[in-house]
Amino acid sequence: MATEAILTRGTGQWMEPVDGQRWWFDSGSLALDFAYTGEFAHADDSAGPEDERPAVRDAAGLNAWLVERFPEVAPTAGDREFRDARTLRTAIARLARQASRSEELSPDDIDVVNLFAATPDIPPVLAGGGRQAGRTNARPHQALGTIARDAVRLFGPDVDGRIRECSADDCELVYLDTSRSGTRRWCSMQRCGNRAKVRAHRARAARTPQ
Repeated sequence: MATEAILTRGTGQWMEPVDGQRWWFDSGSLALDFAYTGEFAHADDSAGPEDERPAVRDAAGLNAWLVERFPEVAPTAGDREFRDARTLRTAIARLARQASRSEELSPDDIDVVNLFAATPDIPPVLAGGGRQAGRTNARPHQALGTIARDAVRLFGPDVDGRIRECSADDCELVYLDTSRSGTRRWCSMQRCGNRAKVRAHRARAARTPQ
C-alpha cells in the first residue's frame, strides 16, 4: 500500500522561537508535521504559538515545504493548491487537538481528511529500473493526498490513545507517541523534558540541608 510508504519518510522539523534557540520537534507523524506549518488550533479555537511554527503562509512556502519532504514533487503549487493545503492542515490540527484530549472528533474535519485521502497520492517506486514509468515529478496535490492518508492512519484505531499533549504546564504541543513503551511525556527532551529535569534538580537541592 502507498500508505505504508509514508512510514519510511522522516518526521520532525525545526521550531524557531523568536526569542530563543531553535529546537527540533518530532511530532511522530507526517500529518502532524504538516499541521504545524499553520495555526494549530487550541480547544478554544485560538492559534498556537505562532512564533515557533515553521510557517507556510503562501504557495511559495508550500512548495518549499513539500519539496523538502517529497523530493519527487514538482514545485508547481499555486494559490489554489495553497488554499487546499490550508484546508487540510486546519482539519488535521483540530482533529489532533480533539484526539489529544479524548474529545469527539469533528465529523466535518473527518470529511475533509477523507476527501483528500480519496485523491491520488504519491505511489511507491522501486528503484533500479531502466525506464521511467509515469510522471517524472508528482504534483503537489498528490503530496496532499499522501499527507491525508497518513492522517487517516493517525486518527484510526491503531494509534488510539497515543496522540498526546506535552506534559509541561506551559506547553500544549501535540505529538504522536511512537515509543515502544508508550511513555513519552514531552514534546522534546531538548526543550520541555530538559526544563523539567532542571526544575526537579532545583527542587531536590532546595530540600537538601546545607
